[in-house]
Amino acid sequence: MTLIYPTQAQTRPLYLETEMFSTRRLRPGHGWEAPAFNGVDDLLDDSRSRLERVSARAAYQEVLFERATLVDIRPQGQREQEGEVHPDLAPVVIERNVLEWRLDPRHPSSLPIADLGLRVILICQEGYTSSLAADVLLRLGLHRSTDIIGGFEAWRDAGLPIRTGALSPGP
Repeated sequence: MTLIYPTQAQTRPLYLETEMFSTRRLRPGHGWEAPAFNGVDDLLDDSRSRLERVSARAAYQEVLFERATLVDIRPQGQREQEGEVHPDLAPVVIERNVLEWRLDPRHPSSLPIADLGLRVILICQEGYTSSLAADVLLRLGLHRSTDIIGGFEAWRDAGLPIRTGALSPGP
């Protein structure tokens, strides 16, 4: 007959549980040399420092005269609720979560329009997410990428062509 005695659970002081998240000492591993930011606003300012952002009207003119491709990165639900750039302007819908893979011409999942020389103007709802995403595209080598100041709200407020509802995202 074997008796099993419950062992007393060892308790670790709370400070040991949180120590690894609260110290500033560097640990070995990849990415420790990456710049650190003092919050998301600092990160956004850094991203925008590399962009030549455009107004909604300037973006409209570039797209109208086929000098740029407008890419809407908002999720379908948001486009359904808020509306979208009118389809006559041929906006490309690429939701944010797959943007890099669809526009990096070196990747097998890229769209036929993907080209390092492509002029890409990103649009999100208010112009925050698009700034961060445009900076990522710059880092991938799409050096003509930017975004619209104020996003879709600025586009709509400027009286530029929109359509209510939403198209399905591209492949």
